[in-house]
Amino acid sequence: MKIYLVGGAVRDELLGLPVSDRDYVVVGSTPDEMLAQGFQQVGKDFPVFLHPKTHEEYALARTERKTGSGYTGFSCYSAPDVTIEDDLLRRDLTINAIAKDDQGQLTDPYHGVDDLNARILRHVSDAFAEDPLRILRVARFAARFSALGFQIAPETMTLMQTMTASGELTHLTAERVWAETEKALRSNSPQVYFEVLRQCGALAVLFPEIDNLFGIPAPAKWHPEIDTGIHTLMALGMAAELSSDVDILFSVLCHDVGKALTPKHLWPSHPNHGEAGVALIDNLCDRLKVPNSARELARLSARFHDKIHVINRLSATELIQLFDGLDSWRKPERIIQLSLISEADARGRAGLEQQAYPQGEFLRQAFATAQTVSVKPIIEQGFQGPQIREELTRQRIAHVEQWRQQQTTLSLHP
Repeated sequence: MKIYLVGGAVRDELLGLPVSDRDYVVVGSTPDEMLAQGFQQVGKDFPVFLHPKTHEEYALARTERKTGSGYTGFSCYSAPDVTIEDDLLRRDLTINAIAKDDQGQLTDPYHGVDDLNARILRHVSDAFAEDPLRILRVARFAARFSALGFQIAPETMTLMQTMTASGELTHLTAERVWAETEKALRSNSPQVYFEVLRQCGALAVLFPEIDNLFGIPAPAKWHPEIDTGIHTLMALGMAAELSSDVDILFSVLCHDVGKALTPKHLWPSHPNHGEAGVALIDNLCDRLKVPNSARELARLSARFHDKIHVINRLSATELIQLFDGLDSWRKPERIIQLSLISEADARGRAGLEQQAYPQGEFLRQAFATAQTVSVKPIIEQGFQGPQIREELTRQRIAHVEQWRQQQTTLSLHP
C-alpha cells in the first residue's frame, strides 16, 4: 500500500497558497484492508474512506470508463493493480494531476508542474470531453487564478467549444451548475468565469439572459464601453472588489438583463429595463434553482439600482417609498447591499473605475435618519391600527426632509 496527497492540495502548495482540504489516493489496497485499519467507507460508486482520526478522504486508486451521457455516466474500476499514473490520467487539468508521497516526492506524469510554472490550464487527456462539468470547472479555475496570470491552453479551449457544440451541457443538473457558479462568484475575478463560458459557447446555453446582453448598446455618455454585456462583466469585477457577498455579486450580474428586451428602435436608451428584467431574473433563478436570498436581492436591484444613481433628486417621500419597496425596515441589510450594487454598476464602466460614489453614503445616511423614528411613542400617543403606520410614515418623511435640507447637493449622473 502507498498513499499519495493529490489534487488541489498539491497544486496550491506548489503555488504557495493556503491549503484547506487534503485528499489522498491509496495505491495497492482493497476495501477490506482499508476497513481493517479503521477507515470508514463513504463512497457508493467507488471506494472512498474517511481516516479514523483526521476524517480526511482517502480514495482507492481508480480508472473510469464512459458509459452514458453527462457527468454521471461513468463506471469505475478500482483494484490493487491500478497505478497512481492511471488514477491521475482521469483528472481534469494537468495542474490537478500531480501527486506527492509521504517522502515529499512528486509524481507528475502529465507535466503539471511545468504548466503551473507557465500559468497554463491544460486538460490531461481526451477523456476530459466525457464530463461536461469540467467546462465549468476550467472556467472557475480561470477566475480563481486570473490574478496569477493563468490562461487556458488553446487546445483545451477548442475542446471545450466542441463539447458545448455537442450538447453535453444539457445533461448538467441545475444544482451542479449553480454550485460551480457560486464558487466562481466567490473568486477574486468572477467576471472571468463568464468570459470563459462565453468564449466556449457555454454562456448562451447556461446563462442566455447574460449572453443576450452582448451587442446591446448603451448611451456612450454614461457607458463609454457601449456594450451592455461588457459593462455587466466590468460591474461584476468591480463588485468583487467591494464585497464577497454572493447575493450582491449575483445581483450585479443580473442588474441590466432587461436591456436585452429593449426594441431596437429605442436603442441606445432602455426605458423601464429594470422592471422588464425581473421576469428574466425569475426565469434564470427557476432554471438554476438559485437560492431565494440571491433571487430576491437581484429582483430588487434590477428595479431600484438606477434610482440610487439619482438619489439626490428623490424627495423625502420618495425615499421612504424606496425603503418600503426594499422591505428594509425588516431587512435593513438591503440598504448596504443595494448601495454596493449601485456603486459597482456606476464604477463598472470604462474609465470610471476610480470615481467616487457619494450616492451610497447618501442612501445609508437617509435610511439611518428614518430609522431614528420609533413606533413606541406613536402608540403611547393613542394611535391605533392603520393610524400607527400612517403616523410612522409621516414622521419618517419629516425627519428625512429635515436631514435632506442639511445635505450638500450631490453632483450625480442620471
